[in-house]
Amino acid sequence: VQLQASGGGLVQAGGSLRLSCAASGRTFSTYAKGWFRQAPGKERDFVAAINWSGGSTYYADSVKGRFTISRDNAKNTVYLQMNSLKPEDTAVYYCAARSSSSLKLTVPEYNYWGQGTQVTVSS
Repeated sequence: VQLQASGGGLVQAGGSLRLSCAASGRTFSTYAKGWFRQAPGKERDFVAAINWSGGSTYYADSVKGRFTISRDNAKNTVYLQMNSLKPEDTAVYYCAARSSSSLKLTVPEYNYWGQGTQVTVSS
């Protein structure tokens, strides 16, 4: 069972990136998914989550209106579209899945984690 995150990189403030997280090893179509991020010296924080169908989403206040989480169950992939990026968005971004259909907001509630992808926003 693996989650593979990709799409990170270096971008100027105001720019956009789209992160992808592909699942392999099992079908995650009924699992809720989430994105978290961790800046150097800080705890891993919640960014966004989506329920199994994509009909329910939730965002941290710091990214609301700028980031959009979505999923394609046919491709076993979840996405995070990040617009209007700010230097404070700089972090390693992790995708996660939980063996339940309902979305949750905290790290312990997720069973599976990807390896992380670095996002760096320059000012």
